[in-house]
Amino acid sequence: MKNSKFVIDKLAKLFEQGLISSKDIAAEIMAILKSKRDEIVFKMKLTSKDEFEVLSKRVENLEKKINQFKTKKTKRAKKS
Repeated sequence: MKNSKFVIDKLAKLFEQGLISSKDIAAEIMAILKSKRDEIVFKMKLTSKDEFEVLSKRVENLEKKINQFKTKKTKRAKKS
């Protein structure tokens, strides 16, 4: 509650002084939100879309190899 009052007071002072326009406020708020988003993503250790695609392709390749090994094993077991 104390922090919100501080922020509201600061914004009111800026309006009174006429130092900023609505575009400036919007740009500043967007910058703050983007930085908070980036902090959260960094803390969660999320990957980018490109990294995710590369990792999913690797997993698919590994699954194919595992299936190939399984089919080879079953063929060998049937021959014996």
